[in-house]
Amino acid sequence: MHFSKLFTHCPVCGASSFGPNNEKSMICSNCEFVFYVNASAAVATFIRNEKGDLLVCRRAKEPAKGTLDLAGGFVDENETAEEAVSREIAEELQARLTHAEYLFSLPNSYEYSGMSIPTLDLFFSCQLEDTTKLIPSDDVEDCFFLPLNQVKPSDFGLSSIRKGVEIFLQSTQS
Repeated sequence: MHFSKLFTHCPVCGASSFGPNNEKSMICSNCEFVFYVNASAAVATFIRNEKGDLLVCRRAKEPAKGTLDLAGGFVDENETAEEAVSREIAEELQARLTHAEYLFSLPNSYEYSGMSIPTLDLFFSCQLEDTTKLIPSDDVEDCFFLPLNQVKPSDFGLSSIRKGVEIFLQSTQS
């Protein structure tokens, strides 16, 4: 659901005169507070083992619980995208990042708590210190490597990840 449908009162003064200002903001006609909803940054990782297989994760939580995903998550406040990649890999896989290279970005809409949150997903190619002892943790139910010819974008539950996997697979065929 779009944020403008969820918020009916101004978060500053509490007035019910809180309404649309433009497509990405709301304004309070009582205190003139303007609330913007901009894209949140998120990271996603392409990790391959020594055979060239791709690491995929199974989501343990909604949205898209049970579908395939890539390791990653939201960038925290005062954190670079590269720091977020390293932190997310440690949290979700109990692994240590040795190299991350930015590849591309895609816009996404992330459904959470009944709200559609705009995100900008930053995709990285990553190398880990050890790919043989990964421990699924945090919001990852399971993780495993798939040969590239067995990776199906339709198995990925989040639209930007699905699109990112398509782009990644096309780039490996060049």
